[in-house]
Amino acid sequence: MNNGQEQFLSFILERVQTEKVEEAKVLLAENFKRLAEGNLTQDDIMQFIPKMIALLKPEKLEEVQTVAMQFAENFKDSLPNNKLG
Repeated sequence: MNNGQEQFLSFILERVQTEKVEEAKVLLAENFKRLAEGNLTQDDIMQFIPKMIALLKPEKLEEVQTVAMQFAENFKDSLPNNKLG
């Protein structure tokens, strides 16, 4: 996991419901692994989003959405074949 991913992970985990932190760690780790392997697809992201939203503290949703969009923009060009479109 690179520094940007570690920062994103920390940011997200601070905004996840306390009882859902372990579940969020697993979900994020799976997606970071796919990204590193060049296998992260738009489908993966579309499945990830509702799962992640369900784990967040409701009052943090808008803040997380803003940062997640910035994160996605920063990394989409580094994907093989630009699978995010």
